[in-house]
Amino acid sequence: MPTHGSLSKAGKVRSQTPKIEPIPKKAKPPRIRCRRNFEKRIILQRKPGQNWI
Repeated sequence: MPTHGSLSKAGKVRSQTPKIEPIPKKAKPPRIRCRRNFEKRIILQRKPGQNWI
């Protein structure tokens, strides 16, 4: 069965890409987080689960 690309080229682009440090993420204050959950649950009347529709 043929392969999808040769193994000699594997990882070529990733090894050439310069490494940059990720931006540190700060968690939002609980008040804002709870407010957002309230809007989703009560105001938008969304059900729990992945589809949120």
